[in-house]
Amino acid sequence: MMNCNDITNKYFRENKLPHIWCPGCGHGIILNALVRAIDNLGLNKDDVCVVSGIGCSSRAPGYLDFNTLHTAHGRALAFATGVKHANPNLHVIVVTGDGDCSAIGGNHLIHAARRNIDITTICFNNNIYGMTGGQYSPTTPTGDFATTAPFGNIDRAFDLCSLAQGAGATYVGRATAYHANQLTTLIEKGIQNKGFSFIEGISVCPTYYGRKNKKGDAPKMLAYLKDNCADKKVVEKKPELGENKIIIGELYNNPLPEYTESYKKIVEKFQH
Repeated sequence: MMNCNDITNKYFRENKLPHIWCPGCGHGIILNALVRAIDNLGLNKDDVCVVSGIGCSSRAPGYLDFNTLHTAHGRALAFATGVKHANPNLHVIVVTGDGDCSAIGGNHLIHAARRNIDITTICFNNNIYGMTGGQYSPTTPTGDFATTAPFGNIDRAFDLCSLAQGAGATYVGRATAYHANQLTTLIEKGIQNKGFSFIEGISVCPTYYGRKNKKGDAPKMLAYLKDNCADKKVVEKKPELGENKIIIGELYNNPLPEYTESYKKIVEKFQH
């Protein structure tokens, strides 16, 4: 296994470091899981394209030494779809946040999943808009506080993994910044899936979400994830262990025909 210095030297643009994420932010852990997954799979850097929109998580491609594309707010999956069509041989990975992918980008998410296009989407979910000032997002729990919900959020939160699966994603997984090794494994499997893969990485934001909701500092927020998650495989055997818990692990795996391959067959059919 490569150590941190080897990972940094091989996969990061060192002239773009240090990063701008707040102390205690979980995004660095999730980014590390992504890079380790790519390294474990032995992918050539030139065969990887990482696409992002706007937000805290979307800063990640600027630090990565791959083909990278930093696009408009909520539009990462639209740009990634174009990249995958232009070069189906690329491993296209979208890095997005809970607001970026499920608010302004929500329509792109459901249609990318519906098409089952071979894109691996990793959502860094910290339950808040961090970069733009702490507004509530589609995953902010009901009753929690944010800059735009000073008296508590009355909206119901999306279950992003259920949303992606319902829209047609063929691989769905969830882990947290605490369960970093599991997250790496899920990302590996997502990249290997020939179709649309959605991986939710539950992050921590002590600066905005944690502070406004009295969740404590980063270690306390990570300890909460440790104590309040249950693996799907365990819950299937003992359902009572999943009560009031965040279910993590491989949630869905059902390969189906991939979009660009189906599109290519149509083109070839009418060329002859």
